[in-house]
Amino acid sequence: MDIMKVLKDMSPEIDRAIEKYIPRKYDKKRLEFALGKPSYKYNMDAPNKAVAKPIWNLLDRGGKRWRPCLMMFVCEAFSGEWKRFVDFAVIPEVIHNGTLLVDDIEDGSELRRGKPCVHKIFGEDVAINAGNAMYFLPLLVLMKNRSRLDKDRIIRAYEIYTQEMINISFGQAMDIAWHKGIANADSITEEEYLQMCAYKTGTLARMAAKLGALISGADEDAMEKIGRLAESIGVAFQIQDDILNIAPSEGWGKETGEDITEGKRTLLVIHTLKKAGKDKKRLLKILTMHTKDKKTIEEAISLIKKHGSIDYATVAAKKIVTEAWKDANAVLPEGRAKDKIKALADFSIEREV
Repeated sequence: MDIMKVLKDMSPEIDRAIEKYIPRKYDKKRLEFALGKPSYKYNMDAPNKAVAKPIWNLLDRGGKRWRPCLMMFVCEAFSGEWKRFVDFAVIPEVIHNGTLLVDDIEDGSELRRGKPCVHKIFGEDVAINAGNAMYFLPLLVLMKNRSRLDKDRIIRAYEIYTQEMINISFGQAMDIAWHKGIANADSITEEEYLQMCAYKTGTLARMAAKLGALISGADEDAMEKIGRLAESIGVAFQIQDDILNIAPSEGWGKETGEDITEGKRTLLVIHTLKKAGKDKKRLLKILTMHTKDKKTIEEAISLIKKHGSIDYATVAAKKIVTEAWKDANAVLPEGRAKDKIKALADFSIEREV
């Protein structure tokens, strides 16, 4: 199965759903849909220039849309269809892009999907506010569709949403604390790193899968097992991102070695520090320099490659996904939707972009 084609074919439906809740251009009716009737009077210019434009500047750059597609695959698996649930796919995709806006500022990034980061175009203040808005705008989906779910399921949906947003903040805090040197980063274990990934990158995949299972009628046990698989896919995506950051493919749209500049403790780095011996001191020094010097970055990358850390990380990602699939396989109904989920899981550890 060509999972990239499946994702590409579904993406227009997801984008149309996003436009229902975050229009490309706000008018009075669309502002009232989001905000309610004004106490005084709405200004139409500011929401468009400081909310709609920066948000769609990023959304229009594409992206794989794999999180909302995963949600729809789960809905299809348990209900036999996905299009009537597509509004809910807005939730993980908009939140994900909101985290990108904020992450790029926190990381001092220059490029996102091959173009200048949103904060480089609109300013940090606009980008931070737009990113924060994207954490909450998807709640409109639950608010406007509450009649489609019974009381218990709508409450559970809010609980999942809230818990995962707490998780993602803590995952990002761990990552920042380690690469900023405000927490002891030199003794991070592989398990601690994977937990950070489970919160930072796994959380929105888990949210997507659990909400998909919930709204399509799956029971709690199935929801948890599908959520665990989705988390593993997210973790695998993060590990593969770490690999591509230092060994990019032709289609990679970010700066090579950016993780070295930021001093990030990736699985690759953790493994290298464990195996490096006399090279450990040099790699640690480079990571604390936060250098943008290409020669120094290449030196760090060569140390990581020298100690087999790319191969190690690849094997680790595959093992994580394979183990999680065992439980998910037992609760997913047989059919094409299950095949799509399996293809996405395989893609997470094999992709080159």
